Amino acid sequence: MNSLIESLSNMPVIAAIKELDKLELALDSPCENIFLLSGNIFNLKELSQRVKMKNKGFYILVDSIDGFSKDTWGLEYIIKNIELDGIITKKPNLVKQCKDMGIFTIQRIPIHNSEELNESLNSIKLFRPNMINICPGIMPKIIKRVYEKTKFPIIASGLIEDKKDIELALASGAFGISSTKTNTWYMY
Repeated sequence: MNSLIESLSNMPVIAAIKELDKLELALDSPCENIFLLSGNIFNLKELSQRVKMKNKGFYILVDSIDGFSKDTWGLEYIIKNIELDGIITKKPNLVKQCKDMGIFTIQRIPIHNSEELNESLNSIKLFRPNMINICPGIMPKIIKRVYEKTKFPIIASGLIEDKKDIELALASGAFGISSTKTNTWYMY
């Protein structure tokens, strides 16, 4: 966990890859970490190798990986066969499984309303991920509230489009931001 937090203190912007053809741009960017938001069980190893050759952190949103069975066996396969720095998931049961396996875990919490926010706060307290990923990331009041209630490091993501969005998220208590918008990778 310290290496991610340390790298975010140097470069708080994380390149999020939803379209695999943008990976090369992310690898050449100043971002020190990459969040993989798409892919399949067959290309993860090659993608991981490419990221690791550039000495960047590699975190996989397992919920969006095609061919991934969302059970202990599928998770164990990825952890044992793919060189990664952590797992991102919005599924509390996978947060628990990752933690039980000793893997750095980022719990993604999409927030659409107060009820989801309260459910997420309860889930965070129960399963204790290493970090939280709040979506959308342009909610400074919510970022601040979640950090105050949990004291877990936060990454803001979603709808972050410019330097002002980045600065506002960071000023609200986020440790970093992740974005698929390639222009944001160069804004800090």
